[in-house]
Amino acid sequence: MCKISVVIPVYNVDRYLSRCLQSLVNQTFKDLEFICIDDGSSDNSLEILYSYAEKDSRFVIIVQKNSGPSIARNKGIDIAKGEYISFIDADDWIDLDFYEKLYAAAVDCNADIAAAGIIRLNKYKKKFFINYSSEEIAIEPNRKFELCDVPDRNYIWNKIYKLEKFRQKNLRFEEGVFYEDIIFTPQAIYYLEKLVTVPQTFYYYWKTKNSIVTQKSEKYKKDLENAMLYSENFMKEHEIFIENHTTKLVRYKIGGLSIFKIRTRGKKKEFILFNIFKLCYTCPDNG
Repeated sequence: MCKISVVIPVYNVDRYLSRCLQSLVNQTFKDLEFICIDDGSSDNSLEILYSYAEKDSRFVIIVQKNSGPSIARNKGIDIAKGEYISFIDADDWIDLDFYEKLYAAAVDCNADIAAAGIIRLNKYKKKFFINYSSEEIAIEPNRKFELCDVPDRNYIWNKIYKLEKFRQKNLRFEEGVFYEDIIFTPQAIYYLEKLVTVPQTFYYYWKTKNSIVTQKSEKYKKDLENAMLYSENFMKEHEIFIENHTTKLVRYKIGGLSIFKIRTRGKKKEFILFNIFKLCYTCPDNG
């Protein structure tokens, strides 16, 4: 038994894996287990996992044939021993006090979910995807979805979840599809009752050229379309009013290059030129 089980699917990420694992072993909160599922890696990822496991008994290494992150995460759910469960992608990392702050907030508020901020990075820039300025407790579904920025940010990995409630609701990742987090996240936020936001701690989302979100194959496109439709229908079915906090993006391109964008979110509009210059505008109540 431990306080938090951390599930990490691993597939051909030897270039980034040590950065992720170092951010875990150096956490200020120590009562953790790290369930690493190698998904048939053909690079040195498995060797890196074993080298960490030799030094730290909190590591549990599972090897499977290449089956996808959903099956890997579901295996993690099955064997996790923590009071809470968390998911990390192997090319990302977290603040060193990430689990200390999230666990403290969850316990103090008796929350089923504690959520941190998100910073997305690549080689050239970083961007705040979610940045909580204060702690807020939410039970009402619309407010929980708004705080987590769903459906725009259907991310599973900036949160910890009460494992007992997780299993009671039989929450599982859909297998055999991409963008499974878009299907999973609305369910987790809706069915786990109380959520608390945790300011001033972050999950760092590293966007690589070969990540799933950059793929262009027909299956990726079809799975994305189906996942977004599922998310939309789930929220409508449960009377979560997404129109108030869904982002609409219009792009104007020349030769395939986005020159100008208009991003609309509720009453707020952003006008973006060359991804550099940005003007924000809030529409008055009378339209």
